[in-house]
Amino acid sequence: MTSVLYDAQGPRAKRRNLLYTGLFLVVLAAVVWWVYKALDDKGQLAWSLWKPFFSSTEAYSTYIWPGLQNTLEAAALAMVIALPLGAVLGIARLSDHVWVRVPAAVVVEFFRAIPVLVLMIFGLALFAQYTDVSSDDRPFYAVVTGLVLYNASVLAEIVRAGILALPKGQSEAAMAIGLRKGQVMRVILLPQAVTTMLPAIVSQLVVIVKDTALGGAVLTFPELLTSANTMSGYYGNIIASLTVVAVIFVIINFSLTTFASWLEGRLRRGKKSTGAVLAVDDTVNIPGHAGTGISA
Repeated sequence: MTSVLYDAQGPRAKRRNLLYTGLFLVVLAAVVWWVYKALDDKGQLAWSLWKPFFSSTEAYSTYIWPGLQNTLEAAALAMVIALPLGAVLGIARLSDHVWVRVPAAVVVEFFRAIPVLVLMIFGLALFAQYTDVSSDDRPFYAVVTGLVLYNASVLAEIVRAGILALPKGQSEAAMAIGLRKGQVMRVILLPQAVTTMLPAIVSQLVVIVKDTALGGAVLTFPELLTSANTMSGYYGNIIASLTVVAVIFVIINFSLTTFASWLEGRLRRGKKSTGAVLAVDDTVNIPGHAGTGISA
């Protein structure tokens, strides 16, 4: 059977693909077995190391839950600030006014070129020298500041690219019926671009969640990964602790992407036509129509 996009595989191609699949599965099984043996030889699979996560809630209530709360608070605050700021900067880069477009471009390119960890360290130093924020709260504010500055710049480019990807006729048609530039952007372009931009935006939100771990590694911010390291020092189970943390991160990020996929599908379905069709007799009531014909 032949498709417009590809030709159906022949007998030789099918055999070759089956061979490649079999080789891949054998290699994958060998890697899994090697990892299992290496961990078992080092005693990392002993039940005593994994027992704290299954026999009681002490590990979760004392270490994991407080760290997870700090991670979610920092990520949520950074998202709430970075999303609108990125949208404003992205739209500003499309402005016809040079005094708006150039400063926005400078801000975006500057903060997009600096590693987020450097921004966090600068933020910590600024909060320590020029504000009255307590030493306990400085790491949190520094992490949020670094995440906002970097990710708002990246989101600005996503917004700009999403708007520029729309057909030029969209804005031309809107201006032809008398809409102003602000109305064209708000009513015509942004609602259409949101669906296109959504996967990239969610990918950047996932990056925000993961980058909170940088603050824990360098700024002593007590997020999820730092809590896991503290917990492993108490229980002596670093592999088990990091595995549990990795699973939690996977669940959070998978939930974000799943919600984004659902929202994207809902937005696409909402933009489809209702498909309503007028009956022949209904055209009599439309001005300019008479029966099935249009009056001259």
